[in-house]
Amino acid sequence: MKLHGLNIPVKSGKDGAPEIPEATGSCLCGAVHYSVHAPLDKNVRPCHCTQCRKQSGHHAAYVQVERWDGVRIEGEDNVTWYHASDLARRGFCKTCGSQLFWVPDPEKTGRITGDVTGGTLDTPTGVKFAAHIFVADKGDYYDITDGLPQHDTYPDEG
Repeated sequence: MKLHGLNIPVKSGKDGAPEIPEATGSCLCGAVHYSVHAPLDKNVRPCHCTQCRKQSGHHAAYVQVERWDGVRIEGEDNVTWYHASDLARRGFCKTCGSQLFWVPDPEKTGRITGDVTGGTLDTPTGVKFAAHIFVADKGDYYDITDGLPQHDTYPDEG
């Protein structure tokens, strides 16, 4: 199926008609495209943890996908996976370096979700910043002044 001028893999719905993805996105160079066929959380939580800062050069804005098996990747052979910890892996384009995905290990975390980076989503995204997470680890060179809630860790972790 052509979507945004791209050949995006789509699965068929119950009636055999193509299922339109919730969202699509790509890396900077176009070697990797993805489509999301599962509910997408519309609340972006910029992450200020050390790992996200080191990988992105600042904070990272991830958008959670309810079920990672609902993400289809075109050009997957151009995705390099880096295990930043034993709990999750990060996917980025091996050609241009765009960070694309954060995926927890379901066996170790019990989570079937995954995240796509907000900046790689095609517009309109329909997502908005909701709260900042891991602000205890944020860089000392900036202040967070947007008035959104700030959490020292991930809110579910207390």
